[in-house]
Amino acid sequence: MVFKSQSKSYNLRAICSQVVFDVLDKGVSLSNALVQCTNKLNDKDRALVQEICFGIMRVLPEIEFYIQSLMVKPLTGKNRIIHYLLMVGIYQIVYTRVPEHASVGDTVNGVISFRKTALKGLVNGVLRSFLREQDALKQQFLAKGNTTLHPSWFIKRIKHAYPDQWQAIIDNNNQKPPMWLRVNQQHYSAQDYQTLLLQHGITSTIDVKLPTALRLDVPVAINKLPKFTEGVVTVQDRSAQHAAYLLDPQNGEAILDLCAAPGGKTTHILELAPQANVLAVDIDSERVKRINENLSRLKLNADVIVGDGVKPEQWAKGKKFDRILLDAPCSATGVIRRHPDIKWLRRDSDISELAKLQYQILVNIWSYLKVGGTLVYATCSILPEENSLQIERFLKETNDAKLVEPVIQYLPSEEEGDGFFYAKLNKI
Repeated sequence: MVFKSQSKSYNLRAICSQVVFDVLDKGVSLSNALVQCTNKLNDKDRALVQEICFGIMRVLPEIEFYIQSLMVKPLTGKNRIIHYLLMVGIYQIVYTRVPEHASVGDTVNGVISFRKTALKGLVNGVLRSFLREQDALKQQFLAKGNTTLHPSWFIKRIKHAYPDQWQAIIDNNNQKPPMWLRVNQQHYSAQDYQTLLLQHGITSTIDVKLPTALRLDVPVAINKLPKFTEGVVTVQDRSAQHAAYLLDPQNGEAILDLCAAPGGKTTHILELAPQANVLAVDIDSERVKRINENLSRLKLNADVIVGDGVKPEQWAKGKKFDRILLDAPCSATGVIRRHPDIKWLRRDSDISELAKLQYQILVNIWSYLKVGGTLVYATCSILPEENSLQIERFLKETNDAKLVEPVIQYLPSEEEGDGFFYAKLNKI
């Protein structure tokens, strides 16, 4: 890592540029990059870094357009980090309330953090040129730039899949996501928790279709949620909350949550059926820790193991399940507004590879479902290759599989949930 944030005199703009560098040049997810670079910051500084980095990922083509327009040649090699520092400065000028002189000054000072003092003049010059020319540059971007703020391969795919809805999908992807809560009804009803929120100055809207779902009118930090540490409430998107309801878990049943990390759906299953025998499996040992943390906070019990969904014979030990939730690894194209780095980390070629993996897991886990049992196939994707086409193929090739009800494809919505897909299958 080029920049260490442990110093008391850290420069927040330099930290932001390090995060963006790690995502775009190293392929690290934004969530992981933020953890690595902000773990020593106080809550206020961490929130600012998150705001800037998420914002840059949302509008990346616009910021890139401005920098390319203002520079004769790009910064490369060991100086590449300064390119991302320029991004931070320009993003602040365009999208934050930080005074222009402070945006320029703090960004220029960030050069010192990377021991690139010879480039201070360049950074200062580019930012001041942007201040003079920003109105003209904005017009040029609107005329010539990538105003969808999405990669071309993705635009092509969703235009094909959703010819009448693709623009709305793009528009919603470019917005900040709503904050949804799932109320643990072993403790509170949604109405009672809404009242508790209001007592803490937090207003919300109850979902008319889901008895556990509340949407905050304005997102807040988790530590501001009353009784969060006591397990009364979980942050979970509305669309994701449908998984456990579709699965319809019952007490005493053997239930498998496959690809379960970080455990939001595992805990929801147990909130609905506290006496179910739940096995939560995920291939990522680090993310498995999150499952255990969530179970502990909510005071729920499940068996949690590290395992490969492609090779259930290695961990299932011949056991069969009454219900299986397969939250298949996917492109995550339904949660772009929540994770905007997906737009720049995902590649068109990834989709076919993910589809192969999903189908392999689905086929291999099917034999571990009891006759008469239920499997819910889920993804946070909006691409048919990962969703409806997978289920169509599986039904054609699997004689004992029956679709219980029509498949569900949620698209990202301003006042509702993220993009999710569900198919509920029975073994006959």
